[in-house]
Amino acid sequence: MFIRLVVTTATIVFALGIAAQETARKTMLVIHGGAGTITRASMSAEAEKQYREGLEASLKAGHAVLARGGSSLDAVEAAIRVLEDNPLFNAGKGAVFTHEGRNELDASIMDGKTKKAGSVAGVTIIRNPITAARAVMEKSAHVMMVGRGAELFATKMGLEIVDPSYFWTERRWKSLQNELLEEQRQKPRAELAYPDEKKFGTVGAVALDRDGNLAAGTSTGGMTNKQFGRVGDAPIIGAGTYADNEACAVSATGHGEFFIRWTVAYDIAALMKYRGLTVQQAGDEVIHKKLAPVQGEGGVIILDRKGNFAMPFNSEGMYRGWIGADGAPHVEIYK
Repeated sequence: MFIRLVVTTATIVFALGIAAQETARKTMLVIHGGAGTITRASMSAEAEKQYREGLEASLKAGHAVLARGGSSLDAVEAAIRVLEDNPLFNAGKGAVFTHEGRNELDASIMDGKTKKAGSVAGVTIIRNPITAARAVMEKSAHVMMVGRGAELFATKMGLEIVDPSYFWTERRWKSLQNELLEEQRQKPRAELAYPDEKKFGTVGAVALDRDGNLAAGTSTGGMTNKQFGRVGDAPIIGAGTYADNEACAVSATGHGEFFIRWTVAYDIAALMKYRGLTVQQAGDEVIHKKLAPVQGEGGVIILDRKGNFAMPFNSEGMYRGWIGADGAPHVEIYK
């Protein structure tokens, strides 16, 4: 009898150990850094190296959170903050300029467990908009705050505030001047655009933590030469960002007007939840069958509770990557 008890206890301990390992294995982080005309021909070896290093740094930051048992929300925020601080990407420090010569930033984040969400739009002095979006979600009764109001709220919450000049980069300034010149000459955008500007610069992340909870986040500097207070899909829940534990987590990058009108992020989750499609099937349905025919260019990253993910896009390239529990980062750029 005693021997049976010992064996039974050992078996239970062993089983618990296996279960714990399985739980740890399912953690996953997927990121993107923008989609568009991104080809080997338009990028130098050094530039590609820098982009890959930037994406890997983001993956490692998010993975470090998941590895120590942190939440998917923490991982998403950590991964996106790294990209916001990297001038290579159109978010935070690398934001593009509006027609008036300003950097206006948008971001959103969503918790798949509770469906709580937060976003900010048109902010100019918040160093990390993704953190401001999370503050809106967790420390206010609202979902979205814009402009001066969002900045006042972020200041009140003790977030890092910077002078607008912090976001100024020569590369993005030249891009604006190029766009303004195009307007004056009334020439097609493709004639003068820098190769790396013919893309939709947005960064985003989706994560799955040890508890099986999903989260998604997206951040952007918008479109070069945007006017009239234009806001894209990145800060709009259901368009550029969505997370639901019963379906998936989604972050999008692309021509925002199309992603808003086709409610891309939510549509993908709905296809999975109500039609039983896989992450790949749902992503292909929306990106290739719905958006492509109407020239809605871009892509998404999608992750479900089992750790399955997809990264479909209909442009020539998309900065993207993933990292599992083994801590090995994987980065891709071209088709």
